[in-house]
Amino acid sequence: MKVKRFFAQSMAEALKQVSHEMGPDAVILSNRRVDGGVEIVTALDYDENMARQSLGAKAAEATNGSRLAEMQADQHRRLEDELSRTRSRIQDVREKRAAVGARYPQVPLNSDSDMSWGGRENVVEGQESETPASHRAQGYSDELAAMKAEISSLRELMGAQSAAVAGSNEPAEGNAKNAVQQLLSERLQEFGLSSELAASVSRQHRNGRLEEGWKTSLKMVATGVRTGREDWLESGGVYALVGPTGSGKTTTIGKLAARYVLEHGADSLALVTTDRYRVAAHEQLFVFGRILNVPVRVVDESHSLDDILDELSDRHLVLIDTAGLTSADRGYQEQLAELVRSDHNIHTHLVVSATSQPRIMKSVWHCYKMANLAGCIVTKIDEALTLGESLGFVMETGLPVAWYTDGQKIPEDLHRAEAAPLVRMGVERLREMQHSQATVEGALA
Repeated sequence: MKVKRFFAQSMAEALKQVSHEMGPDAVILSNRRVDGGVEIVTALDYDENMARQSLGAKAAEATNGSRLAEMQADQHRRLEDELSRTRSRIQDVREKRAAVGARYPQVPLNSDSDMSWGGRENVVEGQESETPASHRAQGYSDELAAMKAEISSLRELMGAQSAAVAGSNEPAEGNAKNAVQQLLSERLQEFGLSSELAASVSRQHRNGRLEEGWKTSLKMVATGVRTGREDWLESGGVYALVGPTGSGKTTTIGKLAARYVLEHGADSLALVTTDRYRVAAHEQLFVFGRILNVPVRVVDESHSLDDILDELSDRHLVLIDTAGLTSADRGYQEQLAELVRSDHNIHTHLVVSATSQPRIMKSVWHCYKMANLAGCIVTKIDEALTLGESLGFVMETGLPVAWYTDGQKIPEDLHRAEAAPLVRMGVERLREMQHSQATVEGALA
């Protein structure tokens, strides 16, 4: 994440600078009027989860995304202002040092010797004399060294904020340590994590061998993967699944419904669909309803979502299927607004396919996060080559994983999500991939 501050006389001019230097993908974190014009703080590749990591404990004060962006901008301002003050102090020290050198040209300001500018004849018996000039020179040298250390530290902080990972520009403590961290980062990327997330995790390994760092990193990944605390089938409530076409929303609802009927019967379950935008869009859901003897209701012009949920208020569990729309589709805003503005407590979950590219996953999340997502469901794990992409996605977005699916069998291939088993599955999938690659390379050799 690259953060930068812009100043201009007008907002139009400031936005022009942002567009020219940061491009169309820049996110405006804050804007305000200052003496002489306006100030805008922007970011590239802005990610709320990474911003919270950068802010540390202070992120708890951010009650929403807007407040979090403002806090990120404030942190950047403080760092830049401190950096500017430090540079000014260094310049003052240099000017004073130059003045001393001009007044006392014989003084070797950078020398570590104990030679005085007046010669050996000025040495007091048993003690070497030091002139006021040498005192000043030494004092300015010490102050300059302190300023250099301070500005170096600030640059590290600025670098860490720009990379959105702790200490991405932090100087290495040794070549061996750097080599281990680099190898660890490469292995985590092969596992499926993004390069930024892999670098962030690998930098936490300070000392030790590669295998020790690998085990520690996997534990960190497991810790970073949040899972749902409630079993929907036991706790009940209203749950809506959103996501793109083909992600597996309807099939997942069928699996959830089948398991619920097997455990609790069909009398306290109902299915609802908001997909009235496509021809025969809800036929599959009606098939599930007929097989399980569960009512299926359709939201349309005559029946609003809240009206239907009012009628189904006696049901222990209500599962809502939605249309797989994107922001460019007709009805996208309408469908999400129904979920957000409902008078009922709807737990909306994003359904993402483990076979999707990480960029697609993030794009889908940005598309649906306005629905106040309570968590996610990862589908098609059995079809994915590696699982690190899915695990990295939930780590970066902070979405708790409620369920995952790994096949077409209903309801056998539906599972409650647990972090450690998912990470172990990801490691096993990585080994299988490496074994397959080795077999192919051996056959071609």
